[in-house]
Amino acid sequence: MRSTGMGRAFAALLVLGLACGCTVRTADGDGKRRLPVRIEVPQHSTPPAGDDPKPSATPSTSTSGAAPAPAVLWSRGDSGRDVRELQARLRQVAWLYDGPTGSYDDLTERAVKGFQGKRGLPRTGRTDTVTWKRLKAMTHEPGKWELYLMGGQPADAPDPRCLTGRVLCISKTSRTLRWMIDGRTVMTVSVRFGSVGTPTREGVFSVYWKSRHHVSTLYDSPMPYAMFFSGGQAVHYSADFAANGYAGGSHGCVNVRDETAIADLFAQVRNGDKVVVHW
Repeated sequence: MRSTGMGRAFAALLVLGLACGCTVRTADGDGKRRLPVRIEVPQHSTPPAGDDPKPSATPSTSTSGAAPAPAVLWSRGDSGRDVRELQARLRQVAWLYDGPTGSYDDLTERAVKGFQGKRGLPRTGRTDTVTWKRLKAMTHEPGKWELYLMGGQPADAPDPRCLTGRVLCISKTSRTLRWMIDGRTVMTVSVRFGSVGTPTREGVFSVYWKSRHHVSTLYDSPMPYAMFFSGGQAVHYSADFAANGYAGGSHGCVNVRDETAIADLFAQVRNGDKVVVHW
């Protein structure tokens, strides 16, 4: 009766082991029982079908709460009309005093850094969308002669009277002087004219006198590289134009701000060459 009871207990344990998928060790080769019984449960390497995998405990590094950096519009080395407008607006708020030149140089970069730092923006020196928006809100749309305060504007088409012979072709509309020979433009420079009270005369003239180191007897002011074409009016170099651009004006003469260019022009122009001043 005792052995039968033990057999039933062993059979029940064996059924339980098979149902659980376990391994049951009962006895070694000597016939002696080894207790307790060790049950080994196999581990699954992958989740059973139909189960969802547990989410990773480590957050993904691809997502970040930081806002994206604003896009850069212009930076050092860029050039063009947009850079010229940036410089004109920086001049309006007294962060830039030179130019506009249309070239994003070290002075422009320094001015942008100063503007950014004053307003709590990152001092990158690059003009991004945030910096540009702030600057535009503080300034007005610059006019043509604010954009070209120091010259550099494109010349308009030459007057028909300039297309033959040797001509100083001077446009009041584009504020430029073309040195032309037989319809070909040899040189173009920016020029400045007389003020309202002393306007530069318009018409066709000729160079009648050249004076390299001339000084005005009427205004006691230097007129280097002077080429006279109508009474006391001449084409000549102006240090004031070089320093202040179109913020000033002459007493009727045609001012040139590029000393190297007018020195070259003075060497080429002869007495008797035609001068055309037109709109």
